Amino acid sequence: MRLPAAVLKRYCIGTTVHMVEQSDGLLLRPIGGVAEKLSWEDTAREMAASQEDWSAWDVGAGDGLEEIPWKTHRSLRVAEAAVPYVFRKTKGRRR
Repeated sequence: MRLPAAVLKRYCIGTTVHMVEQSDGLLLRPIGGVAEKLSWEDTAREMAASQEDWSAWDVGAGDGLEEIPWKTHRSLRVAEAAVPYVFRKTKGRRR
C-alpha cells in the first residue's frame, strides 16, 4: 500500500505501522506512544512561556463593534407575524 509522504509526515508514521482491524475497516497507527495532551493549567503555562506575539489580533479591536447599539426596542421575535387563520389538526390518514 502506498501512502502520500505528506500524510505519513503529518501522522508521524515511519517505516512501520500498527494495524488495527475494526468492523468498519483498517486503522493504521504509528508505532510507539501517542503524545499526551497537556492539562489546561499546563497549556496556559506553555502559552505564557512562549511569549507569542498576538498583536495581529488587535486589529479586530478597532472595528467599531463596541459602538453598535445591541439593545433595540423592537420585538425579539424572529419568526413572521401571526397568521389570521387557525390551523386545526385533522383526524385523517397522512398522504
